[in-house]
Amino acid sequence: MAESKQGARAERPLSPHLQIYRPMLSMTMSITHRITGVALYGGSILLVWWFAAAAESDSYFNMVQAFFGHWLGRIILFGFTWVLIHHALGGIRHFVWDMGKGFRLSSVEWMVRANLIGSILLTILLWVVAYGVKS
Repeated sequence: MAESKQGARAERPLSPHLQIYRPMLSMTMSITHRITGVALYGGSILLVWWFAAAAESDSYFNMVQAFFGHWLGRIILFGFTWVLIHHALGGIRHFVWDMGKGFRLSSVEWMVRANLIGSILLTILLWVVAYGVKS
């Protein structure tokens, strides 16, 4: 601890943390970006499972395909699609910030909203197109 010239301990300011700040959309999206990064590991495991099943045998691949074709599997795949798109758009947003652009509060809020809305719309669009091609 730091001591003043009189030998008494100096009071230091507390580090900012979540209990001090008012929750904002940009803070929530920053946390979401980290969570989606972790969730991508789970989705990668599913992708490896699918590839391994294809390499293993027709019957095992058909079983994995049946899982992904089930309503639960489709929800998982839909969620993985959103996670992937959301994290990619968040990465683009961070890249723009790394170039030193978009730090005005209005720009930050616009990019955060565009990231959230864009990821939802692109996920839905991708699934609609995929089902349209499938039919």
